[in-house]
Amino acid sequence: MIIGCLGWGSLIWRPKGLPIRRYWFNDGPFLPIEFARQSKDDRITLVVIARNSFPLVRSLWAVMSLTDLDQAREALRQREGISKEKIDNHIGTWRNNQANAEDEIHSRIGAWAKQVGIDAVIWTNLPPKFGENDNQIPTPEEVVLHLSKLEGTRLDNAMQYIRMTPRQIDTDYRQYIESKLNWLPY
Repeated sequence: MIIGCLGWGSLIWRPKGLPIRRYWFNDGPFLPIEFARQSKDDRITLVVIARNSFPLVRSLWAVMSLTDLDQAREALRQREGISKEKIDNHIGTWRNNQANAEDEIHSRIGAWAKQVGIDAVIWTNLPPKFGENDNQIPTPEEVVLHLSKLEGTRLDNAMQYIRMTPRQIDTDYRQYIESKLNWLPY
């Protein structure tokens, strides 16, 4: 089984032992990805947002070294630090033998996967979050205000995440962050 792993953020530049076959390809499916999750260390990270109001950007992908889907999902879960009980919600999965697409995201991923000849696809499927509120999507202004208040290591890590994000992940929030904070790609 050929398993693809989608990426758009730190998986690309810091896979931390994720068993991929070395390279990320830049022709993944177009998905509604945005800087809309406040992480535990106060970075604002990228997530897929299952709402039509966000523009689509081209994701990246890599072939997993593993050929067992459960093992691949577990490897991504571990890399992302997701608890075992949340794997079904926070690790997205598409299989070639799925009857019907669950939603627009699965439909987009499935159509792309069939074109490139992949049997299954996994991705990090964390929800948006701002403050303590899961599923809350911050505004671009809230994101910039949050980022502008960070100091020290938290500021360095937040800036690095945004600046290291591949250039093709050209979201509306990224453009706003770049214009307000001048955090341009490296």
